Amino acid sequence: MHKPDKQQMNIDVNPSERSSPFFDIQDLKTAIFGPLSLQLNAGECVSIRGKSGTGKSVFLRAIADLDPNEGSVMLDGVKRADTPAFEWRRKVMLVPAESGWWADRVGEHFEEPAAAIKLLDILALPLKVMDWQISRLSTGERQRLAIARALSLAPKALLLDEPTAALDPQATEFVETIMRQQMAAGVSIILVTHDEAQAHRMANRSFVLNNNLLVQDDGGNP
Repeated sequence: MHKPDKQQMNIDVNPSERSSPFFDIQDLKTAIFGPLSLQLNAGECVSIRGKSGTGKSVFLRAIADLDPNEGSVMLDGVKRADTPAFEWRRKVMLVPAESGWWADRVGEHFEEPAAAIKLLDILALPLKVMDWQISRLSTGERQRLAIARALSLAPKALLLDEPTAALDPQATEFVETIMRQQMAAGVSIILVTHDEAQAHRMANRSFVLNNNLLVQDDGGNP
């Protein structure tokens, strides 16, 4: 089957297919990138790849309003500008490549431990992990726990920065399974990854960030 030529654009996921996007990012810019625009439906995943230093992580942080930025962001009809910062970051949850751990015990980092326990089995983590010391965790265990911590708060959108970079293939499969479950439940996902195969496997649309523009990658799922 013939594929259309790649297009270079500010990211806009088929706006003609919907009258009101669930997750709407317009003209977002910081000191190092932008403006960029992005629209997603509920349950849609968009992947972004690119060389180190191109601003992928900063883009996610700007959406979460963790770094200074200009532009407008709206989720489920509610403007970010009209939402208290704490509330916005619970609805639009960023899972960075290296998450913070400030207490000694795993369970102390979870506001909703009962909700997190339901996720541990899917991520192949034992229930007793909540009683473990942070110091005994591997890098991969910390990353899976960070994902469980984020999902336990029931966000409406996920910003995932290299969520499986430190994981082996089996653990990566566990994370991708839970991502698919979240998408099926209507959660929108922006996935930053260096893994081209993962980008095409998981995303409805796949893009590469290059020279301050997002170039559509036609290898993504239709």
